[in-house]
Amino acid sequence: MADEPYELATAADWPEIVRRVRARTPARLLMGRAGAAYRTQTQMELRKAHAAARDAVRAELDLQKDFGAAFIERWKLFEVSTQATNKDEYLLRPDLGRSFSEAARKEIAQRCSHASDLQIVLGDGLSVTAVSKQAPPLVELLQEQAKDRGWKTGQPFVIRHCRVGIINEIGALLAPRVVVLLIGERPGLATAGSLSAYLAYWPQQNHTDANRNLISNIHSRGVSAPDAALRITNLAARMMTAGASGYQLREELPVSVNAKIIGRG
Repeated sequence: MADEPYELATAADWPEIVRRVRARTPARLLMGRAGAAYRTQTQMELRKAHAAARDAVRAELDLQKDFGAAFIERWKLFEVSTQATNKDEYLLRPDLGRSFSEAARKEIAQRCSHASDLQIVLGDGLSVTAVSKQAPPLVELLQEQAKDRGWKTGQPFVIRHCRVGIINEIGALLAPRVVVLLIGERPGLATAGSLSAYLAYWPQQNHTDANRNLISNIHSRGVSAPDAALRITNLAARMMTAGASGYQLREELPVSVNAKIIGRG
């Protein structure tokens, strides 16, 4: 049993260092084993996580169900789609998720203002679970902080079958100073509900990932909504000052977020 020190131990029996390591990450560390295999409980948890990840990828966005009537009404949310017409096409043809359908372009042009300081957009991406869970509180915080900074915010909207490259088309249609795309990350076995925030300054059709900045792992055991909102607005402000985004701009964490990270170290 010497080589299996945690197999039969309960959480209360673990050494302090084990508890501290496991508290720092959602990764399955020091789970113990049964012979050469995972223990039954660990295996069942992995199967459950895998099912949740598959569901998050395959689920179709339902505006009312995923966001709720109150949130939709508060922000006058509406939904548009990319050129991918269904989930299978979206998964097999990433290029179609980077361009709006013609109907979407017309609706966005009619319902959204041009040349705003901050344009917030929600995309289903590879996890409907993530955008439905993490985006609503984050949108609220971003709108509040944008107002405090005196920024003009555009009309937020939701994109079905969305890829990150759609930021370029948003820039071409609405010409905002900064676009913030909140999009579901590819699920893993640690969490199926992790959100990413992609930011770009005055995005153009020829821009690539090199012209964008990313804040990822926004979820309950990762970057919290308040910390994410602070980082996003701080980074957007730096973009507006520098007149650039992407590799030309390095994120500087707000003091409060830095202090929290140091405190966990």
